[in-house]
Amino acid sequence: MTEPLLFIPGLMCDARIFLPQIVHLGAKHPVHIALPVQGETVEQMSEAILATAPPKFVPIGHGLGGDVVLDLLRRDNGRTSRAVLIGTDPLAEPPATAAAREARVVAAKSGRLREAVAQDYPATAFAASDWRDEIMALIHDMAMGLGEGVYQRQIRALQRRPDQQKTLRRANLPILVIAGAEDRLVPVRRQDFAAQLAPHGRTEVIAGAGHLPTLEQPETVSQVIADFLNGPMMLRTIAKPRG
Repeated sequence: MTEPLLFIPGLMCDARIFLPQIVHLGAKHPVHIALPVQGETVEQMSEAILATAPPKFVPIGHGLGGDVVLDLLRRDNGRTSRAVLIGTDPLAEPPATAAAREARVVAAKSGRLREAVAQDYPATAFAASDWRDEIMALIHDMAMGLGEGVYQRQIRALQRRPDQQKTLRRANLPILVIAGAEDRLVPVRRQDFAAQLAPHGRTEVIAGAGHLPTLEQPETVSQVIADFLNGPMMLRTIAKPRG
């Protein structure tokens, strides 16, 4: 039986960031969505998600969701057969970045959540395209729907996220890293570093995409994931940009 896919969105995002992939891949795979909204650490979020996840699944995470995927792999409980990381940083949050987030938390608490999210997702985080404004509008709509409480918990989780280099070195399963060629939030070199740490890691660089390739180049990303799900154990390589 085809294993279910477990999509885990990033900071202040919901299932809509994966909608093209859900449509494309859902024809062959059962699909589950898990929002990282319970807990104030990556470990607490992954524990909450595991409590309702299928017995076996393929986790697909973006940003904070990718951090949660890494913690699922750290637990090494045999429930994941392969994994997909998108726009994910494998290292702990730098102190300067963590400190900068504090002002955004204050802004969110004072009713300026939209302003805080705009700093988390500036226009420069995405590739210039005719649909960039639509993507940014969607991000703000998702954020306002989730609210300030979720924002504060997710920011705390990002600030406290652990270094997962050891996890990746020990991960004896195929790992696909998808990086937007124009991602300014988590540069390609950082994401490829994650893939190179894993014994069976591979990086796919998506041309014409920034931090949210699932929506910026949806057809390419959907096909990359489909190929990965159908493929064997993978070599440690960085692929030429697709798109």
